[in-house]
Formats: sequence, C-alpha cells, structure tokens
Amino acid sequence: MSILPRSAFGQTVFFVGALLLINQIVSYITVTLYVVKPTFEQVNLMLAKQVKTVFIEREDSINLSSEFSTKFYDITGIEVMTQREAYRNGLAQAKEYTMLSRSMSEQLHGSARVMVSQGNPLVYWVEAPQAPGYWVRVPLSGFTETNLQFLVFYLSTIGFLSVLGGWLFARHLNKPLKSLQIAAGRVGVGDFTTRLKEEGSTEVIEVTKAFNQMSKGIAELENDRRLMMAGVSHDLRTPLTRIRLATEMMNDEEDYLRQGIIDDIEDMNAIIDQFIEYLRHHNSAELVLDDVNQVVQEVVHAEQQHQRTIVLQSDEQLPAVMMNAVALKRVVTNMIENAIRYSDDDITVSTHYLSHKKQVLICVKDRGPGIPESELESVFEPFKRGDLARGSEGSGLGLAIIKRIITTHGGTVKLRNRKQGGLSAEVYLPVAKGAVR
Repeated sequence: MSILPRSAFGQTVFFVGALLLINQIVSYITVTLYVVKPTFEQVNLMLAKQVKTVFIEREDSINLSSEFSTKFYDITGIEVMTQREAYRNGLAQAKEYTMLSRSMSEQLHGSARVMVSQGNPLVYWVEAPQAPGYWVRVPLSGFTETNLQFLVFYLSTIGFLSVLGGWLFARHLNKPLKSLQIAAGRVGVGDFTTRLKEEGSTEVIEVTKAFNQMSKGIAELENDRRLMMAGVSHDLRTPLTRIRLATEMMNDEEDYLRQGIIDDIEDMNAIIDQFIEYLRHHNSAELVLDDVNQVVQEVVHAEQQHQRTIVLQSDEQLPAVMMNAVALKRVVTNMIENAIRYSDDDITVSTHYLSHKKQVLICVKDRGPGIPESELESVFEPFKRGDLARGSEGSGLGLAIIKRIITTHGGTVKLRNRKQGGLSAEVYLPVAKGAVR
C-alpha cells in the first residue's frame, strides 16, 4: 500500500509539504549548530569565568570570606549554596544538560555539572570540581524560557503557513480539474448541456476547450442519430401500415395467413419501438424525487393482463429516489416481460431498502432456464441474447435499454442465476441525499 496520494491535488500537497518539512529540518539544524550552539558556548564560557572568580580564594579547602561573597552577590547576583540550600531554592526543578556540563568541565579542568531551571529569570546551577557538594546559582536576566522556545515557535509557524499556502495553491490549481471530472461524469450519462468555464493554467484551459468541443460534437452526433432513427421508423411504419390494411381485405379462406402477417407487423413495430427507446437519452436533469413502490405497483398491475401470476413483495416504506418515472416503468416492464417470455411459473417482483448500501433494490425473479454464467455480463450488450438457454425472440435490446436507463439514474443492474432455478434480475438505485433520516 503506497503512502503517496493518487490524486493530483493530494500529490501536490504531499510534495510541497515534504519539501517544506525538509527545509524546516535543515533550517533548524543549521540555526542550532551555527547560532544557538555558539551562543550557549559563549554563555557557558562567561559563566565558567565567573565560577572561577567565586572560588578564587580557595586553596586546599573551601574558604570563602563572608565579606567577599556578599559584595560579589550584590554586584553579580551570583551566590554559592550548599546542596540542601540549593534544593530549597529550585535545584530540584532544574534539568541537567550534558552538552553544557561537558563544556563547563573543560573550562574548569574537572568534572562539573550544569543544570538549568526554567523561570523568570532563567537560573544556571553549576557544581564546580573546586567545590563538590556546593552549587553556584547564576540568574540570567533577559534570557527567559520564551527566548529559548522562540526558534521552535518561529519554525513551526513558518512551516504551518507554508503548508497552508501550498494547500491553497494546490486547491486553486486542481479546481478546474475537479470541475472537468464532474462534467465528464455528466456527459457519460447523457447530459451534453454542460459547458465548463475556461480558466486556470494554459494547459488546463486547452483541455477545457477540447472538452467543451467534444461535448458539443457528441450532442450534435446524438441529435443527428435520433433524427435519422425517427426518419427510418417513419419510413418503415408507413409501408407496414399499408400492409396491415391490405391484410384486412384478404378473404376469410386466407385467415391463417392474415393472422401471421399481422403478428409479424406487430413484432416489427415492437422492434422499431425498442430501437427508438435505445437511442433515446434520459437526461439526468429530468430526474425528480419519487416513490419506487408506486412505480412498481403500477407496472405489475398493468402486466396482469398476460394471465400470469405476479407476486408483489414490497417494503412498506422506501426512501425517495431521484428518478424519471416513465423511464423506470420501462425498466420494470422489460424485466417482467423477459421473465414472462422465458418462464412458465409464477414471477416474483420485490422492492427492498438496503440500509448498509443506501440503495433501493428492485428484483424480478423467474423460474426459467437461466443464463450461462459466462454470459451474465455480455447479455447487456446491444443485440446480444442468451440464445442457447433462453431462446432467440426479440431484438436483443431489452437488457441494453435497462442498463442505459439505470446508468442514467446512477444505479447498477445485475443478473444472477438462482440456486433453486431461474434468473434474478436486480436493479440498485441510490437513495436521494437527505431522504434517509
């Protein structure tokens, strides 16, 4: 699993943030080595000299004159305390710094300890090798805890503002690409009215121009195709109508032939209707909130004319779905008619709400021969039928029409062979936002 984001926006923010982080680390190390460390070494050197001055009268043992110590304290604020006095005056809260102790040991030519207690003022505690068990208290006025943390605060603030600026820049850079993604999705479901505002970098503007031109070209192509199909259907229906009229005038002795011709004409009209329905685009702008149960109930009631038992099983209350009721009725009608055509037993139509997926399910089950597993996906292609298992009637556009309409609704359609025999046609529609409380 890669930690690198996949989106252009995420990658831009990641790389900007990584570069800024490296810059901050290098800056911190540089300032520490060439600014902070020399400063502390200079302070440590001055303190070492003052400690030496404190113990200047020492020869074989500690022998500090009271008068000298008092004058020295009045001038410098430095005083010498025993271990117990030091702990009473803040040594217990002090923290030892190895680097400072090592530097002080070099200056005093022996093992020294340096501890620092934060406060106002900052206090240095030095245990010199000249007087083990005694601590020299050195207050540093003007060198407070805030001064020590300013560098960290400065670098953190600069880093945060830099990352924020990089994020805003990446967001501005990728905003046209996000709009392009949304518009491409709309075109994919048949909405060719989307036109993008040409803005952003030169490359993005060129891509946007190409997309707008492509969308316009597809819209013109679809219009031409619909007009051509409408013209063809008109030209075909005219002679079919004349043939139908001619058959009505045939003799009664030719009644068997007349009925066959009429049936063929009806089949041809049905095929033409399917061609027109397949070429028709149901724009996503036509979708409105509606009740799936009402649509399914109307279709089931209309299909009862086939003298087949259709069992309806519906959840009492389903969340509202964005739909084109006319188009969805066509979907349910095609599913039921396929079940009637390819099976002889009862048909079950059901609707359910899948709360974990936030989807409404429409399912039509039959007890027919089913479809080979290898063809469950390919039968959604235009003019493709599961001929071996389910006969060869129809134009092969029924399932293609279903898939196109459901795709426009933002849903999916699946076919499954049932274990107990037959086929289950399932349509999944997304629930409208705000419809589920």
